[in-house]
Amino acid sequence: MKYWKLSHISAGLTAVTVGYSSAVVIVIDLARSAGATEPMVVSWLLALGIGMGATCIVFSWLTKLPVVTAWSTPGAAFLLTSVGDYSLQESIGAFVTCALLSLVAAQSRRLLTLISRIPVAISSALLAGILLPICLAIFSDVNEAPLLVATFLAVYMVGSRLFPHYLMLVLLSLSLVISLFFQSETNAALHFTLPSPVWVTPHFSLSATVGLAIPLFIITTLSQNLPGIAIHHAHGYRPDHKPILSGIALVQGLLAPLGGFTFNLAAITAALCMGEQADQDKSQRYKAAIAAGIGYLLMGLLASVVVGLFVSMPVIIIHLLAGLALLGTLQGALAKCVEIEQHRAPALITLLCTASGFSLFSITSAVWGLTLGLLLLLVQKKKP
Repeated sequence: MKYWKLSHISAGLTAVTVGYSSAVVIVIDLARSAGATEPMVVSWLLALGIGMGATCIVFSWLTKLPVVTAWSTPGAAFLLTSVGDYSLQESIGAFVTCALLSLVAAQSRRLLTLISRIPVAISSALLAGILLPICLAIFSDVNEAPLLVATFLAVYMVGSRLFPHYLMLVLLSLSLVISLFFQSETNAALHFTLPSPVWVTPHFSLSATVGLAIPLFIITTLSQNLPGIAIHHAHGYRPDHKPILSGIALVQGLLAPLGGFTFNLAAITAALCMGEQADQDKSQRYKAAIAAGIGYLLMGLLASVVVGLFVSMPVIIIHLLAGLALLGTLQGALAKCVEIEQHRAPALITLLCTASGFSLFSITSAVWGLTLGLLLLLVQKKKP
């Protein structure tokens, strides 16, 4: 009989720590931008923790393979720039619609193949255009707080050289220390209470479907689920992804009214549970994914503390933490935009249009950017 090892727990909790430290501030900022009250923000993190925890545990146990799920950080970054144009009820309706689209896509391998045929340069430009305004915000507060900005940049530069694997954890810790200092200045205190789910009845509208649900579905599929499948294959695992993706979509549909905006296969954090550091025995690494699921459930139960810490953060720190957390992703996306010369012009127009952040006919700039990029690519292919 194979027993649990410390390495299983260590790898699983590391995956949870990396996932939360790099993106939880974006999720909280997204919930607030969507119009969620503080109890609703707590409900969002509770729903996300339960959804990720349950899917990690159930699918890893059933398949005996490491299946790690996550929320879509690129999707959250897109929503952060777009949900302000819609009511909270419309946004929730878009999350449900996105889940339905994901469920349909999971049934059709042909559709997933068709989506995957969108050139990497275009999908990367779409992602880069979404991330660019968030990363530019790193420098938007230089005049207001030059010392604070300089401190974070200095830690980022030193950390990227000396402790790159723990850089975001160090930046998160620095942010929490500064926030606790501000709390002590205002005599605010953190209180742990069991989180309560807050139901928001979804409202379905054509504008939110086109402007939020469809882009969120495309971004999540291209930047999360397809890389998640590739991570499995790269480590020699070949699960049937159809029931896994179907189950994840159903969980999103059920938890969306509580704040579970997206669930998908993880890529980077999944790799932490699939390598030799999790277990030398490849057949036992699924236990690391189960440990990650347990960690997600615990983070869901601690949602009130997590929100209390981050809600008290000054906006400047949120800008710095979110921007620095996504710099690596932006760098990778920009590099892929220019790899193929024939795709550079369509990628550029996709990036610029998406980054502009406009909304026309209730359709977000991300949709326009993707459409214009694909049209220009088609025109270039047709020219003599």
